[in-house]
Order: sequence, then C-alpha cells, then structure tokens
Amino acid sequence: MDSGSKLTKQPATHSPTRSAAADEPSTSASQFLIPELCNATALSLLVLVGQLLALVLLFAGGPFDWTRLALTSLFVQWVGLFSAGIICASRPLLARFSVVAGSVVAYVIVLLVTLAVALVAQSVLSPNIGIQWDQVGGQLVIAAIIAGLALRYFYVQVQLREQEQSELQSRIQALQSRIRPHFLFNSMNIIASLIATQPDTAETVVEDLSELFRASLNDAGNQVPLADELDLCQRYVRIESLRLGDRLQTQWDIATLPESEGLQSVKIPLLTLQPLLENAIYHGIQPIPEGGTINVHLKIDDAQVQVRIDNPLPPESAAGSGESQGNRMALTNIRSRLQVLYGAQAELTNSVEEGRFVTRLRYPLAAGDSTATLA
Repeated sequence: MDSGSKLTKQPATHSPTRSAAADEPSTSASQFLIPELCNATALSLLVLVGQLLALVLLFAGGPFDWTRLALTSLFVQWVGLFSAGIICASRPLLARFSVVAGSVVAYVIVLLVTLAVALVAQSVLSPNIGIQWDQVGGQLVIAAIIAGLALRYFYVQVQLREQEQSELQSRIQALQSRIRPHFLFNSMNIIASLIATQPDTAETVVEDLSELFRASLNDAGNQVPLADELDLCQRYVRIESLRLGDRLQTQWDIATLPESEGLQSVKIPLLTLQPLLENAIYHGIQPIPEGGTINVHLKIDDAQVQVRIDNPLPPESAAGSGESQGNRMALTNIRSRLQVLYGAQAELTNSVEEGRFVTRLRYPLAAGDSTATLA
C-alpha cells in the first residue's frame, strides 16, 4: 500500500472469508413449495384469478345471470382467501415437511376449506332444503383440479428457479476461483527473491497471498463486511506494488460512515472490488511505462453503497472505448453476481472520462429478495 493511502489498515478480528451461513437463521420457510401469500401483490393476484375462475364457471354452467355471478364470485373468493390465510399462517410448520408431504397437507387444506364454505353456503342460502351433496361433490372436484394445477405450477417454478440458481452459482464460483496464473507465478518469484534479503516482507506476502486464495475458494455468493473486502484489496495491491514499484500508486477516499453503517456493518459480495482493482492494474497501470495512480472513492448515500474506481488509459486505448476483452469479462461476471443478490437495485457501469477508465458500482445496503435471472 502506498504511503498516501487514506485508508488505515485495521487488524483483522476474523477471517474475511468466514462463511456467513453460520450467522444466518434457518431459511427453510423460504424454500417451501408454495410462495408467500401474505402480501398485497399475492392477494391481489389471487383475487383476480379467482374472479376469472368465477366467470369461467358461470359461462360454463349456462346463460349469464347477475345473481349467479355474485354467488359464484363470493364462493370462489371465500375459498381462495381462506385457503391462502390458513396456508400462510401454517407456512412455518409446513416448511418442516418434505416437498411431497407439505404439498399434500396444503392440498387437503384447500379441499377442507372448500367443503366448509360449501356447507355454510348451503345452510345459509337454502336452510329448508338441506345439504345437496351432489353440488358439494362437484365443487370439491373443481377445487381439487384447480388446487392440483396450482401445486404443479408451483413445483415447476421451484424446479426452474433451482436450476437457474445452480447455473448462476456455477458462474459465480468460476469467477471467484479465477486467479491469474501469472499473478501466482509473479508472487512466488517475489517471495523467493525476498526470503534472503527481506524475510519479514516475504512473510507478509505469503500471508497476503494465502488470504487471497482463501477468499477465492470461499462459497460462491458469500457476503462479507465491506472492511474485509477492502482488506483483501489492500493485500492484493501490496503484492502488486512489490512487482510494479513506484509505477503503481493508489489513492483511497473512504467517506466517514456512521457507526450503524460502518465498514463492518455494510455487506458486499466477496471478491467484488478486488477484480475491479485487478482490471485497473493489468489494463491501466501495467501497459504504461511510467505507471499511474488508481483512485478509489467509496461512500454511502440514500441507503446505497457507491464505489468509483478510475485508472489511466494506455495511449493506444485512450482514443478508443478503453474497454478490453478482459475488462468486459470481469464486468459481466460481477454484474451477474450483483443481479443475483440485488436485481435491478444494483448497477455496474464503466466509461472513459478525460483519458481515464472509470468504473462505478452501486448497490443497496440490504440485499433484496430478488430471484432475477441472468440477462
């Protein structure tokens, strides 16, 4: 790290690659086959689908009649809303079962609610006639078919989502496991050359290199404190500074953050900033004989983390787009990782401004529930 750095390295209290799984509560309920129904969007969709079903049943049963439409709509909406409410309330319990057992229980709940609503409706509308079991049976058959189709749809959605997540995790793991071979060879050569003359520096390089390798082998998609990601960046820049010498200068502008939004409180996907710095060094500093300065600016504004990294462009790139194939691959992979966690709330852009390659990253303080797929 150059002496002009504004970021003071703090002693690590724990490894930056520590798995976050141990600190997170069980999320079995979020993996349940049936999606969360206790929200305005799901209930609105349920009411809309129920009304469409009522219209289908009305036209399938004879000529249009406003009274029949009102009664059919009322019946379908009561069944749908009561079923959704019971399933939503019992979701934590159902999530403990297997997929088949939980689906069967949810299926039975819908049929029991249909039976109860049908019996109550007949007792209220026709108290002197008694229960007409043929109508109740028909209503149960229709409910069984609709519930079966809905469960099948949810099952297919879960399978597609798991497949997409598996593919995304594979791509993320490929990115995290990528360490340039020549970076490893250069680091080993640096260590070998320093052992005899500067053993303490050689030991520091070994520690830095081991931390970078540990991070690259960590679980894909793991989020770590922002301070740990910056610590990895410092380690990487320290190693590269031994290779490039005074040609590599870095300036860190880390805005003062409130205690509630400190570098240990804010999370970031592991190995997000380090590849951006790697690009800045390999495609910006290394091709320039006299080297240059990489500026890193980080702040939190409007509940978003905003990062700006800029580096000089080699003369042959300054007149063009300034974005090499290596840059594009790294930026595309990082965009994919951010999209998995934050969806459209995150953004990674790059541009050429006044002869410098500028990368801007922004993402929300808290990860959303996005299950966005790769573009």
